[in-house]
Amino acid sequence: MTTPSEEMAITDSETLEEVIKCLIENFSIETQGVCDQQTLFEILTYAASNRDSIENIAKLLNNVPTANDIRYHLNKINNFEELEAQVNLALKSRIPLGLKKVV
Repeated sequence: MTTPSEEMAITDSETLEEVIKCLIENFSIETQGVCDQQTLFEILTYAASNRDSIENIAKLLNNVPTANDIRYHLNKINNFEELEAQVNLALKSRIPLGLKKVV
């Protein structure tokens, strides 16, 4: 028999997969060339979760767009504060009920 904590366990890769899926479902950034939306979200999520720069992540990972390609697409965003609020709401909507704070 498994304990409740074992049933609720989620791996790092599953978490990353869910975050990327949530971003793709809720946001659209027009991309072109080798920089598709999923790759862009993966690089940004990887950089944020590792507290690293886009520049360094682009150098570390294989077969990803350059940091300049990524910045080109990010420069299309006009209001990062509004986008951050929207991203936070989208991610919060995916939190399992057992993990949500009771207010």
